[in-house]
Amino acid sequence: MSVKEEGAASSSTPDLTRYPYLGGLNAAQLKAVTASPDIPLQILAGPGSGKTRVLTSRVAYLVQHHGYKPFEITAVTFTNKAAQEMRHRLEVLLGVKQASDLILGTFHATCAKYLRRYGGLIGLANNFAIADADDCKKIMSGLLKAKAEYLEASRMQLKDRAVLSEISKAKAKGESPDDMAIRAASDPSSSTSTTAIIAELYAEYEAALQEANSLDFDDLLVYGVKLFKAAPRILETCKHILVDEFQDTNTTHVVGDPDQSIYGWRSAEIENLNRMSKDFPGVEAIYLETNYRSTGSILKAAHSVVSQDRERIPKNLIPSHPVSSTVTLKTFSTPVIEASFIATEIKRLIAYSGGVLNYDDFAILLRYNALSRVIESALQKDSIPNRIVGGHKFFERMEIKDMLAYLQLAENPNFTPAFIRVVNVPKRSIGDKSVADLLAAAKKQKVSPMQLCEDIIDGDQLPAGIKPAVKKNLAAFVGVVRKLRRAATKGSSVADLIRMTVEKTGYEQYLQTSQPDWESRWENVQELVCLPSLRTCAAC
Repeated sequence: MSVKEEGAASSSTPDLTRYPYLGGLNAAQLKAVTASPDIPLQILAGPGSGKTRVLTSRVAYLVQHHGYKPFEITAVTFTNKAAQEMRHRLEVLLGVKQASDLILGTFHATCAKYLRRYGGLIGLANNFAIADADDCKKIMSGLLKAKAEYLEASRMQLKDRAVLSEISKAKAKGESPDDMAIRAASDPSSSTSTTAIIAELYAEYEAALQEANSLDFDDLLVYGVKLFKAAPRILETCKHILVDEFQDTNTTHVVGDPDQSIYGWRSAEIENLNRMSKDFPGVEAIYLETNYRSTGSILKAAHSVVSQDRERIPKNLIPSHPVSSTVTLKTFSTPVIEASFIATEIKRLIAYSGGVLNYDDFAILLRYNALSRVIESALQKDSIPNRIVGGHKFFERMEIKDMLAYLQLAENPNFTPAFIRVVNVPKRSIGDKSVADLLAAAKKQKVSPMQLCEDIIDGDQLPAGIKPAVKKNLAAFVGVVRKLRRAATKGSSVADLIRMTVEKTGYEQYLQTSQPDWESRWENVQELVCLPSLRTCAAC
């Protein structure tokens, strides 16, 4: 982990009465937290070394000791989980009011916040929708379908995920569709023609996003950088920046422990960590080397692996726990034998512990989910209870995406993926053919499908091919979206809008009658309503 900020070591003894959170810090942590905010500071923190505690304590100390206003501090990290943990801790240290004034979130969320407020400066409507992975996949699938004959004739096999991955890599490097096309034309390799086709798809994909007034996740960073370069004055109130997980960045965003760079597949570049020393002369490095998480044997094994990287920044981890059991490496001739050993070893250790260990004290880590089948069979054979941890992330669950799609349509009627998702959710007898006819008619009239439906309800003539019954079925759908839009305009919170969506659509009853696990799905909807971030005004 790395915190990129302005700061140098402070020689004064901290006042533990005023800043009690400094009392539990070790010497290196204390030096990092109380460093002067005048010189760039790079904190190199290994796993389990208290990096989140240092970062949040640093923010609190900047506010309480150095007199920074909370809105003058920006703290960004790589994951929502890390951002939520930071905010929770800062609410304890600073209070809810001051913590809420901090600019704190992931790189994507922070850029989105600025784009919502200042996007007009670069010609971006502030009601843009954010296309998630499924939305992007549907767009690309449609584009590939339109090129199916050409691809077949050229004997090319392109999958939507692969194309989107290449586009994401290009955006991470700041490469436009034209840039990719030029690269394809100048590259003598055998894959040139494939790159050229991807460049075409890239351009069409961007056009589709713009037509839907939407940005994908990469665009949040691309447009964010574009905004900051075009209007640097909007950052005048930003006096101090802290960046968590600085090693996991690419050239588009400032994203540290260089040994923990886990996002290489997302165009992360550890070189950014070294580049910081060049971009910010006088950088002072502070090493957090005491590990409070793992046993000595685990740290020793991990160090023996990462130390083989001769280009890494030299540093060690000192365990605060005893050495404990030695790490064991075993190899097996087949997956079945391996799985059988795992099951037998679990039962042996439980028996050997004399009741100290239970089944829920064991975890089996897999490189990918497909490897679980053989292990599950072995565990079942030996009557070992188990569960697979994972599944869909919260915001990728069906019921959550349904709720958010309604809100997206109310805010941005041009966002076609949201329209397709909920025009018949709950069921309104609007089948796939009717939806396809509406999409075709909207395209012909050069309006969004949502606008077309509203026009139909307002009395416009039904487009050719649309049956009269469809108008009746659309009435309830259009009514819900319009009520949400009016409520949002009047300042209703996002949570209240979700409650309204549930009530007006009868969504709870829909789950009960259509989903066998409706209770857990309904709990997810209730959890969505209770998220603190959704209690603010939707129009703010």
